[in-house]
Amino acid sequence: MTHTSILPRLILMLFMATCTSISILAQTFGKHFNEATLRIDYIFAGNNYSQNIYLDRMKTFSGWYGRRTNMDILPLRGNGNITVTDITGADTLYTHSFSTLFQEWQSTEEATKVGRSFESTLLIPMPKEKVQVSVELKNMHNGSKSCLKHTIDPSDILISTHNEKKTTPYRYLHKAGDSKKKIDIVFIPEGYTAEEMEQFGKDCQESIESIFRHRPFNQLKDRFNFIAVDVPSEHSGVSVPRNKIWKETATGSHFDTFYSNRYLTTPNIKKLYDILDGIPCESIIILANTNEYGGGGIYNNYMLSASRGPAYKSVIVHEFGHSFAGLADEYFYDDQYVTMYPAGIEPWEQNLTTLTDFGSKWKDMLPQGTEIPTVADGKDRYTKVGVYEGGGYQSKGVYRPAQDCRMHTNQAPDFCPVCQRAILRLVDFLTEED
Repeated sequence: MTHTSILPRLILMLFMATCTSISILAQTFGKHFNEATLRIDYIFAGNNYSQNIYLDRMKTFSGWYGRRTNMDILPLRGNGNITVTDITGADTLYTHSFSTLFQEWQSTEEATKVGRSFESTLLIPMPKEKVQVSVELKNMHNGSKSCLKHTIDPSDILISTHNEKKTTPYRYLHKAGDSKKKIDIVFIPEGYTAEEMEQFGKDCQESIESIFRHRPFNQLKDRFNFIAVDVPSEHSGVSVPRNKIWKETATGSHFDTFYSNRYLTTPNIKKLYDILDGIPCESIIILANTNEYGGGGIYNNYMLSASRGPAYKSVIVHEFGHSFAGLADEYFYDDQYVTMYPAGIEPWEQNLTTLTDFGSKWKDMLPQGTEIPTVADGKDRYTKVGVYEGGGYQSKGVYRPAQDCRMHTNQAPDFCPVCQRAILRLVDFLTEED
């Protein structure tokens, strides 16, 4: 037999081996998980130095809308993570990172005086067999502050099942494809009455257009589905405690979180997920029907933004940078109560550095000869990559990649090159196919 006759056979064998490898990858999800989601509600509690995690309740509904590849890898560390292993704890089947309002609260002055509890909900694919679940919360020094391990038995009679007939009505505003392959972003109306739901739809469309106007999202329209949930509020507008205004709204959000006027959040996480049960959802945008300036965004948790006023489109994009992409605030104060990013600890957010492990950040993007730290000269302020001191609420010891950026001010027209790369990397990770 000549070599010319062997070559086609070798090519065929290589092709078959490649197909077999792809087939094995495709079967990995189905080997361990059902086409369903397990919702796990937790309580996080403590004060400025202690953390405790408590299991609250579990619920399941059909469909899994998270990633199906890279399931045992974290794209970003976050301030906490949930990990699903086999019952022995040896093999990681799924892991997911997140941040919480509770951990942020721990850095406030109030946390030095009183203990508080916060609701938290995490979603995992529904396991076929018994698994071990570990929830870990980090501290500012990247150390494990607390960890809860518990076993989940899918046959547990106390895992309730969502009644699909009671799924909140929803509709697609932008559909790029199958939810199993795309990233599903859900809009929830906050403070829109039944008579104002048409306006909510318009506000959603404006928000989508605003996100897609910014690079690199303008290149990624084929990766996202945007969904609007139709859940009206009893009252129009949202609560503003400093003005003694309290309203009955879909998620019970309010301004003045941590006594900061413009910080708009909701503590009612279980109420939020009651609305979302059964709906394809990987990231949450809550639009608040108010012209009061403000918002808030928490990585892999939710974002909230006012949908009125001249700056709301900028706020929506900024907060989406937090909640979806895990980008940090690049602005700073001289009188910050606590050091959020201590020296010697490298932030997990991709757009900040303490220079502890700068090689893992944007060092490879620096123009040759760039001084560290870099002096802000006002030239090419949105595109010139450097190492500019001030970021993460601290004027000293923390550095950002550009003089200005969407994560720094509302005046910046776009994300800086480093933030853009971080977003692209994350989207590629989440949408990689078998």
